Amino acid sequence: MARSVTILGAGLVGSLLAVLMRKRGYEITVYERRPDMRSSTISAGKSINLAMSARGWKALDLAGLRKDIEDLAIPMYGRYLHQPDGTSASQAYGKNNEAIYSVSRGELNKKLMTIAEEHGAKIHFEQRCTKVDVPTNTVHFQSADNKETIVQADLLFGSDGAFSALRNSYLFIDRAEYVQHYIEHGYKELCIPPDAAGKMMMEKNALHIWPRKNFMLIGLPNTDGTFTCTLFLPFEGDISFEKLKTEADVKQFFHTHFPDAVPLMPTLAEDFFANPTSSLVTVRVAPWHYKDKSALIGDAAHAIVPFYGQGMNAGFEDCTILCSLMDKYGDDWNTILEKYDTARKPNGDAVLDLALMNFIEMRDKVAEPSFLERKKIEKELGKRYPDQFVSVYEMVSFTHTPYATAMKCIEAQDQLLQSIMNEGDFFSNISDNTFCSRLDEWMTRYHNSVQQLDFGKEA
Repeated sequence: MARSVTILGAGLVGSLLAVLMRKRGYEITVYERRPDMRSSTISAGKSINLAMSARGWKALDLAGLRKDIEDLAIPMYGRYLHQPDGTSASQAYGKNNEAIYSVSRGELNKKLMTIAEEHGAKIHFEQRCTKVDVPTNTVHFQSADNKETIVQADLLFGSDGAFSALRNSYLFIDRAEYVQHYIEHGYKELCIPPDAAGKMMMEKNALHIWPRKNFMLIGLPNTDGTFTCTLFLPFEGDISFEKLKTEADVKQFFHTHFPDAVPLMPTLAEDFFANPTSSLVTVRVAPWHYKDKSALIGDAAHAIVPFYGQGMNAGFEDCTILCSLMDKYGDDWNTILEKYDTARKPNGDAVLDLALMNFIEMRDKVAEPSFLERKKIEKELGKRYPDQFVSVYEMVSFTHTPYATAMKCIEAQDQLLQSIMNEGDFFSNISDNTFCSRLDEWMTRYHNSVQQLDFGKEA
């Protein structure tokens, strides 16, 4: 007999999980601390647009929701770099015109909540979980008017984000481990509106980046013609949020570092001071589950920084792996949650590290000619040796290779690419037979070094 399921958090992962489990016959009740965003005015300025990639689409396909979501998504085929000297450059994400998809977090969340309710899930809003007695699955809630409710959960999932109440309650379990880290950078949401005719002011099908070494501005397209822009900047230091105290400070900073963006942002100063400066936190925790009673999922288990566009995708993949285990083990939740924890914990840690590494790439390396050249070589290798080489970025964004496996390929790819680039101009060298013979040897050595890794499924 299918168990009743209580889900903490009606965010992206919680709402998708509700749909997937309703489709399997479970009774679903979701408790969300915020008001219903579909009928309430939610404070603006804390939304970093999402970049949906292969892992996210797979979970939506599993739920039968791709068509429901596609209208919200805009394909981005590469990075559009706005260089400090005023020039620009484009950098394709994939070698076969693959794309990641810009999606408004708010619009996607609204859609998923509505679909969850249409499938029979019950969502209770303005119910803040204050604590969970983990061994008994007793959950305590407090409403907006301070009314307390106690729920005895049968099967409990914590999808309640980076500051999860269930995860915090896990810390009282014997031998629980928890590491929380704030990076030195915060973020501020800004906006580029459409022109007077309603058209986008920049290239539509690209993720725009203004890389400036220790800080950057990014812009992602929206279906209403706007771009959601996000400034990532240290909180403190010579160039930091603490230095931007007045409208004049902000305008001078943007004219100095992002001069081509200023004419596109008529409400720059208003947006800057109206929207909050938000922190970026990473979380590692163990365990991810307790017996056959409860488990963490999404950001509650692996909060990461947004620089690989994998936060939502990783959370959605949690759902995919969980469903595959349910299909395999039925209602044996002891086995399901144990194997879910074993499969996903290493990959949650790996995607956290990948995201931190990609921040350095986005803000710093993408502006360097040598980095741009390396990316071109990667794509050529993928075309010439499709059975031997897939770049780490493509593994993460366009395949279902476990994150931990992709992480293990980084060192081998760095060695391979450095050997190639040490020989001089790659695109001239490939017409030389001697170089091509060496290249074949390098590729064989690389392939042998990674072929023992598990590129298959986690569960």
